Amino acid sequence: MEMKERPVGIFDSGIGGLTVLKEIRKVLPEESTVYLGDTARVPYGTKSGETIKRYSLENAGFLLKHGIKLLVVACNTASAYALEELKHNLAVPVIGVILPGARQAVMKSRLKRVGVIGTEGTIKSGAYFDAIKGIDPRVVVFPAACPLFVPLVEEGWTDCDVTRLVVKIYLKDMKKERIDVLLLGCTHYPLLKNAIGEFMGEETNIIDSASATAVEVKRVLSEKGLLNKGHGTTARFFVTDSPERFTNVGAIFLDNGELTKAELVKVDG
Repeated sequence: MEMKERPVGIFDSGIGGLTVLKEIRKVLPEESTVYLGDTARVPYGTKSGETIKRYSLENAGFLLKHGIKLLVVACNTASAYALEELKHNLAVPVIGVILPGARQAVMKSRLKRVGVIGTEGTIKSGAYFDAIKGIDPRVVVFPAACPLFVPLVEEGWTDCDVTRLVVKIYLKDMKKERIDVLLLGCTHYPLLKNAIGEFMGEETNIIDSASATAVEVKRVLSEKGLLNKGHGTTARFFVTDSPERFTNVGAIFLDNGELTKAELVKVDG
């Protein structure tokens, strides 16, 4: 198979990375994709940095066997702890979700006051804080962990009174800080964009790392002459546990009926 025709590989600790896949397929409809959800070992946010690196290398190794031409680390925690390790060990380009989102947040912020929300593991890593400060040290960053957002999304509770109350509890202090950009630092959170935007108000620009990452994937493939041009596309889904739950919950993330089957695999040796 010609290099251009090879798929883009995407891995996540579970289901949330499907928001990244969805954006990639929107921006690059002619690209084939291979998605791996490490559902047997989710969540990554409670694991040590060394364990996350090992899991990430095993996931990448599995996707490389499927002949990928580029790897997207859709998991924020894996992007925070394992991206450099992956770049060092892999012969294909590797893109994480943190830097693209940080770049867009800095670019959109006129007041240089940026809020970042994510899981406890992602916020604790400081990866978004460091990325934003690395781009523009003048930006004031307001981070907050919102652990209940993930289970709310996976229950399909994206538009209900319970969710709106949880949004208010988590974000009421951040709203007082007069931020003009709020960066969604978790792949589940785009599904709560309406509820979050409704609470924060029109003056706050909501930045979605998934869409920023898709734009970065297109840029890198174009730069390297690897864009697929009309050769037909395929989309394969693999999980390390519970394929039925993955397809059921995954339907919330992909609204085009694309996810009909996930294959059960083992990646840890």
